[in-house]
Amino acid sequence: MRLGLVTPIVTRVPRAHSPWEAAAGPAELVRVAMAADKLGYEHLTCSEHIAIPVDMAAARGGTYWDPLSTFGFLAGQTDRIRFLTHVLVLGYHHPLEIAKRYGTLDRISNGRLTLGLGVGSLREEFDLLDAPFDERGARADDALRALRAAWGTAIPHYDGEYYRFDALVVDPQPSQQRVPLWIGGRTRRSLRRAVELGDGWAPFGLARHQLRELLDSVKLPTGFDVVLPAPPLDPAADPDAVVRTLASLADAGATVVNVALRAGSVEEYVQQLHTLAGLAGPAVGRP
Repeated sequence: MRLGLVTPIVTRVPRAHSPWEAAAGPAELVRVAMAADKLGYEHLTCSEHIAIPVDMAAARGGTYWDPLSTFGFLAGQTDRIRFLTHVLVLGYHHPLEIAKRYGTLDRISNGRLTLGLGVGSLREEFDLLDAPFDERGARADDALRALRAAWGTAIPHYDGEYYRFDALVVDPQPSQQRVPLWIGGRTRRSLRRAVELGDGWAPFGLARHQLRELLDSVKLPTGFDVVLPAPPLDPAADPDAVVRTLASLADAGATVVNVALRAGSVEEYVQQLHTLAGLAGPAVGRP
């Protein structure tokens, strides 16, 4: 089981972030990223929303740094840590747009991209972008197939239900031979989508029995990742609770855990990274 970080600062959801993050900026973000990189954490996350309606921001939050810009900046400040979009909404983009922009990110980061992808649920944002909201699940499946077709050859061909392209050059290509695709969602269909078209599943908002029922309903491919969130952890104040939480997530089937940390400042956050690395051992430290 590997530990990735729910990156502070870049996404602020009410009741899920610490007050210090509101005044933090690129300098504090770099401190966190460089510390996590040196300690061997698996990845940093960044989510995607273009614009949140004011009446929904109280629940969803309104601060969402752009993942492509953020990760492009952090790629130059780090050496090993991976970059996970958690998640990029498929319906907001043409597959070739994702292929070009994130293929370039994978190239400049020397193969450190993990692409987390989701179907999306905020109709108002779809409408803002003139993106079809209906049939978005079927469109997402087609987009995933098209994205796979777009990577691996500079002149890709694809002829699907919603997307078609041919005789076009898409260059640069990613550094990785196969960029991992982790599919977000909380439904049986999202898990099937992940098993059939992706490399991992990143569920949210599921009770333990619901998660177990879904995972038991399918045969997971070899090397398939199950990416589970941890509640906010406080390694300094309650290390035993942290160890129990991580063990419980491993028992639930997690191969990767997305960790959020309690802290009152960037200095305390970095110290928490060190403390958690000491507790988690091989889950964090990679050769």
